[in-house]
Amino acid sequence: MIRSGIVDRLRAGAVALPLPLIVLLALLLTAAYWLNQQVQPLTQKPDSSKRHDPDFIVDKSVTTTLDEGGGPHFVLTAEKILHYPDDDSTSLQVIELLSFEPGQPPMRTYANHGTVLGRGDDIFLHDDVRIVRAASAIQSEMTLTTQYLHVNSGTSVVETDRAVTIVEGRDILHAIGMKFDNKAHVIKLLAQVKGESKNGPIRK
Repeated sequence: MIRSGIVDRLRAGAVALPLPLIVLLALLLTAAYWLNQQVQPLTQKPDSSKRHDPDFIVDKSVTTTLDEGGGPHFVLTAEKILHYPDDDSTSLQVIELLSFEPGQPPMRTYANHGTVLGRGDDIFLHDDVRIVRAASAIQSEMTLTTQYLHVNSGTSVVETDRAVTIVEGRDILHAIGMKFDNKAHVIKLLAQVKGESKNGPIRK
C-alpha cells in the first residue's frame, strides 16, 4: 500500500519531513539553476537609461536541454520572456518547467509569473505556484502549492512566507511559511502547521 507518512510524522511529533519532499525541493533547486542559465541574453549591452523597458521579448518559448543519453533533461515553456537591461532582470509569464532526473519521477513546476535577477542565483515565482512530482510504482503523486517561492540555487535554499499546502496520496499538510536548506537537508515549516488525512484533521 502506498503511504506518504506526512500525517503519521505529525502525529508522532516528528520534526523531519518525508524524504520525497526533500528530493522534490532539491530537484527544484537544480531546475532553477538551469532556468537561470537559459534566460540570460547572449550579449550584455550597457544601458545608462533609467527607463525600465525590455531590450528583447520572446513569445511562446519552448527550450529543451538534453541529458547525456540524448533524452530530455529540462523543458521550459513560457508564454512570454522579457529581459530588462536597466537592472539585468528577466521576467517570465505563464511558466511550466518539466524536469527529468535519473531514478526519479518527472517533476513539473508551474507559476503565472517568474523573475530571474541578473546573472545571480535568485529566482522568484509568483501567483499559483505549483510543484508536482509524478507518481511512481512505490510513491503517490506529491504536490506543493503556494503563491510565492524564492529559489536561490547559490545558497541551495527554497523559501516562502506564504501559505503552503503539500499533498501526497490521501495526506494533506498545511503551513504558513517554509524554508528548505538543501545543504543541510532540512525543511522547516514556520507556523500554523496542521495535517489532514482520511481520518480527519490532525494538529501539531
